[in-house]
Amino acid sequence: MSSTPPRAGSLAAIPAGRRTKWLMLIVWLIVFMVLGSFAGKLQGAEKNDAAAWLPASAESTQVVKLEEQFRKSDTALAVVVYQRSTGITSADKAQAQADAAKFGHLVGAAGPAQGPFPSKDGKALQTLVPVEGKKVIDFTDPARDLVKRGPPGLTAHITGPAGGAADSIKVFESLDGFLLMAAGIVVIVLLLLIYRSPVLWIVPVISVVSSLAVAMGVVYLLAAHAGLTVNGQSGGILPVLVFGVGTDYALLLIARYREELHRHQDKHEAMAFALHRAGPAILASAATVAIGLLCLMAAELNSTAGLGPVSAIGVVCALAAMTTLMPALLVILPRAVFWPKVPRFDVAYENPDAYDKEHGVWARVAMLVSARPRLIWMVTAAALIAMTFGLTSLHANGLSNAGQFVSKPDSVAGEAVVARHFPAGSGAPAVIIGGASTAGPLHDAIARTPGVAEVSAPVTAGSHVQYEAVLSVAADSKAAQDTIDRLRTVVHPLHGKVGGQTASNLDMNRAASHDNKLIIPIVLAVVFLILILLLRSVVAPLLMMVTVVLSFAASLGVSGLIFDKLFGFEGADAGFPLLAFIFLVALGVDYNIFLMTRVREESQVLGTRRGVLRGLTVTGGVITSAGLVLAATFAALTTLPLVGMVEMGFVVAFGVLLDTVIVRSLLLPALAFDLGRRIWAPGRLAREEPEVEGPEPKILQPVS
Repeated sequence: MSSTPPRAGSLAAIPAGRRTKWLMLIVWLIVFMVLGSFAGKLQGAEKNDAAAWLPASAESTQVVKLEEQFRKSDTALAVVVYQRSTGITSADKAQAQADAAKFGHLVGAAGPAQGPFPSKDGKALQTLVPVEGKKVIDFTDPARDLVKRGPPGLTAHITGPAGGAADSIKVFESLDGFLLMAAGIVVIVLLLLIYRSPVLWIVPVISVVSSLAVAMGVVYLLAAHAGLTVNGQSGGILPVLVFGVGTDYALLLIARYREELHRHQDKHEAMAFALHRAGPAILASAATVAIGLLCLMAAELNSTAGLGPVSAIGVVCALAAMTTLMPALLVILPRAVFWPKVPRFDVAYENPDAYDKEHGVWARVAMLVSARPRLIWMVTAAALIAMTFGLTSLHANGLSNAGQFVSKPDSVAGEAVVARHFPAGSGAPAVIIGGASTAGPLHDAIARTPGVAEVSAPVTAGSHVQYEAVLSVAADSKAAQDTIDRLRTVVHPLHGKVGGQTASNLDMNRAASHDNKLIIPIVLAVVFLILILLLRSVVAPLLMMVTVVLSFAASLGVSGLIFDKLFGFEGADAGFPLLAFIFLVALGVDYNIFLMTRVREESQVLGTRRGVLRGLTVTGGVITSAGLVLAATFAALTTLPLVGMVEMGFVVAFGVLLDTVIVRSLLLPALAFDLGRRIWAPGRLAREEPEVEGPEPKILQPVS
């Protein structure tokens, strides 16, 4: 191993300096106090209305803007539905009428209630209440308490756009604090198990919490002053991602620091070497993840486009903290921070036998890879290919309102009652807006459209007219979306536009399909170019990309089977494959970068095949630990009551483990060992092998 020290003025020497470590700590204290003070305001800056999710150019988004002419403020319709299986009684009607009179006086009510309207079968009543969009929870909670006081046997629910929005907002408001606590507990427990030290875990946790606070502060400022879209999805994923990648970088750097402490008596010098050698891999990893995430900004969906910069900011802040604050803290503290396994200076550490002793399990894995490389990569590749067959069970065509929740909130229960006793789409009508001069032809065109049950009276505002069309099928069904397409076909010649809840879902699904086709190739190309620059090779990056994409497809296949057969989910959101791809490919390449940069470093001294085995031996433990931490933090998402979050948490956790245990430990090393120095083609290492003196290391001896 080359022992050329990092220059005194190099970036690697700054956090490890005898004086500059204190400067680094002071800088972070200032940054933490300034930006961290805004972290608590982030949830208040989140936007979970339709505009925060819809494509900016979609027809349903245009209708949302045109609707502003027809109302003084943003409103949502609350549908209050009463049901008695044996038939509505006079007492039930009296109760519903009394409730209707009280609804208009509740906080958030934007006008008097309409109804109650009886169903044709006489078993249900329905009351409609306009509610201020920003006060749906203020209205819905007391309204639900009010309707529970009816006669025995009468059930009541608050559903419609306002009821559904209230249930969704409550879930999203609970995400940030819960996920922060869950991710923190997971990281602390795993660090205690990995380090087996009662003290060492504190350093990376302090560093990652600091980076999260800074990231949340930066995201808040951009959301408040630069128009960055932040919603419950991106706000919920941010702490999980920062804890996961931040701890990964900490594990990698601390492992290298421990290694260098065996070689150097001075801890400052050891940290400078650790940063100098591990820093490029960590930087390349963070750059790959951040740039891959920023590619999401090309998405049509606002929710996806906003997730990109929010997550990239988290990754960059984690990188900054783990390569500046954490090294400074570690060199401020004595070697005893590693107690009870304190790394001591040992001149014999460069001996290959020392590596075997320090990394015993992974030395044996390396021996296995060297003994049967071709068999190993063929078997593991075949197993991954077999897993991809589960993709046929993944139905990423969007979720109904009921399908979005793991449990059954009140709005979903009410929606089912409405569908049984009234025109199924009455709670969420399609909204059609056109020119006032074409009001008559527009009405006739809407009324003749198959799938439309009722058309409201016209409402005019300036030069525009608005109609509401009640659909004959459930508003969140595929049949309803087909009706929206038919409506658009007949109203477009009359210069009309169709919006509403069903149209919004349709536009989001189509935008998600567009984003999948556009962004996935862009991310693959960008990541591939980064790997070429990092490894100065084409073959090695190609191997890395193929194995990671295969791992992604296998993870998605297994997840599809689990979601369908075990969890019983109705499907997945249309944007799910893209987000799963971004996280799994970017994070999967992460671990391969950690491995292959070390392999390249060792290959320059030992030759490629020895370099592969030495790289696998010394990085195996830390990368596997990092994979466990990242998988566990994302697994925290599976405890949430939203199907989309459960699915994202499961696929990333499973995919990271699959990539860590199979791809990075067996498949990629076996391929690299089998190809030998050809993996560095067309670089210099592919043409020249270093001359190595001394006996063959044990890891190159055949397995008995």
